[in-house]
Amino acid sequence: MPESKSPFRISLDLALTGKGAPPRAAYDAALADCEKALTWLREQHASRSLELLGIATRKDDLKAASAAASAIAKGTKTVAVLGIGGSSLGGQALTALRAGESRSANQKSKATTPFVEFHDNPDPFSWEKSLKGFDPKKTHFVAISKSGGTAETLMQVLSAADRLEKAGVKSLKKHFTIITEPHKSALADFADSIGAPKLDHPLGIGGRYSVLSMVGILPAILMGLDVKALRAGAAAALDEVLNAKSAAEAPAAVGAALHQALASQNKLHTTVLWPYADRLSVFGGWWRQLWAESLGKDGKGSTPVSVLGPVDQHSQLQLFRDGPGNALFTLMTVDTKGKGLTAPKARAKALGLNYLAGRKMGDLVDAEARATAQTLFKNGRCVRQIHLPRVDEFHMGALMMHFMLETIIMGKLMGVDPFDQPGVEEGKILARQYLAEG
Repeated sequence: MPESKSPFRISLDLALTGKGAPPRAAYDAALADCEKALTWLREQHASRSLELLGIATRKDDLKAASAAASAIAKGTKTVAVLGIGGSSLGGQALTALRAGESRSANQKSKATTPFVEFHDNPDPFSWEKSLKGFDPKKTHFVAISKSGGTAETLMQVLSAADRLEKAGVKSLKKHFTIITEPHKSALADFADSIGAPKLDHPLGIGGRYSVLSMVGILPAILMGLDVKALRAGAAAALDEVLNAKSAAEAPAAVGAALHQALASQNKLHTTVLWPYADRLSVFGGWWRQLWAESLGKDGKGSTPVSVLGPVDQHSQLQLFRDGPGNALFTLMTVDTKGKGLTAPKARAKALGLNYLAGRKMGDLVDAEARATAQTLFKNGRCVRQIHLPRVDEFHMGALMMHFMLETIIMGKLMGVDPFDQPGVEEGKILARQYLAEG
């Protein structure tokens, strides 16, 4: 693959050589098939038929989000974002970028901005504990549901409203902001019933693709993030794909082709995302849903697994190296060499740790990432490498757009619709039936 011009560097040097590589003919065939997918993407972009492809350059919704954030922040200590799946995971991935990493840090700094936290899994015990811990008069709930009928989110909203009323809060509308599609729904009706503000969830963007829309933008602004930079990164990654002269120059197509080449040889049961940066650890949860819900259909697909380095070198590398295999490993690294705290030379040498003497912690992480890549490669595993100079809003936006495009192109190669989720809908229907039966 030619040297990438994207905000990050992608290398297939280990992926296309060695015992774990797919046959070159299979990769070339998959790459050729990507040309049709790229043509389709360009057509969708030109006709504005796929709303996702235009989200990175929108500006009107940023103004609405900023106004909403300013209103929410007044007198608020805690913003609880309520949602599940795509309505929450993208925003959660962005939390790693905020300056204050914890509620305690936010409180100690006497910050004027509220602390944003996400509540997705409707565990009855943890949710009740959270509600009891909120200051009713200084908590604001941002409820997100594309359809407006998500049972888990509605349960959270109803119980939160009940908690506030029992605590003596008289004006619920000051404590709720709703993000949902602009049509009649239970969540929209709730907002109308209390006079709470509503913000539009894009009609043409599914939940797992919605992080760059109001769904992720409003929480990001509340966390003090640069949402213009986030979208600029996404636009850069999109432009590189749309303007590529061939599939070989489009990083998202190259990634999809590698996956498809392995799948064609029955060597892709699992795809592993392995970032070597804490700021990308939560990103893996968002990516897992994107890949699994988009591509696991018609008896096809691969299981997405997100791990974290170096910690998972100690817990899972043994399995990844010597287990059943049939996986693609995508190692994601950041510039760490020469950064961080130093192991003092004298003390390190006195302990016989000459290899650590005078080294930075970032040197250790850099060495471990390279060691993992080589360990996997030498033992017949397929390894792709992605390197970022740093993790900030621009590069996070670029990564998110890259993986959304890679997923869409992969769906085209597989012959499945990357935008529907019939299995999820079946589960929702059954859950409601069981509740109705009592």
